[in-house]
Amino acid sequence: MKTIFKLILGLCLIPGSLTFAQSTRAITSGIIEYEKTANMYTLMRKKIPKDNIYVYNQNKPHYDNYLKNEPQYLKLYSSLIFGNNTSLFTPKPLAKPIFDYYNQPLVDQANIVFNNFTKSQSTIQKEYFERTFSVRDTLRRIKWKITDETREIAGYVCRRANGLLLDSVYAVAFYTDKIHVSGGPESFNGLPGMILGIALPHDNITWYATKVTEAPADVKKLVPPKRNSNR
Repeated sequence: MKTIFKLILGLCLIPGSLTFAQSTRAITSGIIEYEKTANMYTLMRKKIPKDNIYVYNQNKPHYDNYLKNEPQYLKLYSSLIFGNNTSLFTPKPLAKPIFDYYNQPLVDQANIVFNNFTKSQSTIQKEYFERTFSVRDTLRRIKWKITDETREIAGYVCRRANGLLLDSVYAVAFYTDKIHVSGGPESFNGLPGMILGIALPHDNITWYATKVTEAPADVKKLVPPKRNSNR
């Protein structure tokens, strides 16, 4: 009887052990789904300079109209394929166009971004006035300071890092060292692991991973966007 009990107990413990092993194993390739959120009420409010009555009166009707007809938070979605120390960020089409009065690059998500971390090189496909351009540059440089704060995102314990972009834009990122690629959504990079969450407090915009799927690297998809022939 004791032998049977030990056998049953051992079988019950095996799945938990396997799950723990999978959750701690490092990932080098896969797909990450991101959700980008913009607080449009706040962004619209920033467009109304109250110290200029003329401009204020011109812009307030647009703001009031937005409050009546649009949600406070704009949601945009994207996917990041990563592997072979590269990544490809691809936005997903919006369900409906962004409110015309505030269709700005900061809020929109029109760029496809390919990063090669081995070569420290980035290729960005940009949409500009109904034309498509491919721009190659070095990886975006961000000054990071890693902290001891942690939070869980998409099932991963992530560590916080405070960053400075262009010497003036403050960013808060959360990365996991369980994904061995130093990337993130859009052009964010430079931490010892994958960025699963990032916020630009001044711009009222955040990106957070909603799902991480481990998968073999697809070499046919992990390539830079093709340069537009019109450039």
